Amino acid sequence: MSKTVLAVAAVLAVSSLALAGCEKQTKAPFEQGVCFQVATNKDGTLRYNPVERNVPQMELCAAALEGARQRFVRLGQSNSVGMVGAYQGSFIFLEKEGIYVGQTYEGPRFMSLVRTGDGRLAVPGAIRREPSQ
Repeated sequence: MSKTVLAVAAVLAVSSLALAGCEKQTKAPFEQGVCFQVATNKDGTLRYNPVERNVPQMELCAAALEGARQRFVRLGQSNSVGMVGAYQGSFIFLEKEGIYVGQTYEGPRFMSLVRTGDGRLAVPGAIRREPSQ
């Protein structure tokens, strides 16, 4: 009886992994040095709008996207609304807490830059706070 249960569990685990591999994974365009702002169309597809060209690093693309986000805020957009960008095959997610990077639109995101107390962006761990006495 227990061998049957283990066999069924193994089959279910393998089939769930196979289905997860078939899940839609949207990848960012790879254009050398082009920083994109990503917008969602009404039908759910993504539109890539070039923000800047000849950008040498992902951090500079993130800074250009942050500047665009701040300009949108000055035009009346909520400050808590995030923005999505793309740079050389990676997605850049600008959130309230900082900037995250992911290889796919739907997949995991990893912290790249954090916001300081005054809203600036810094490398995680670069700013150390003294413990209160």
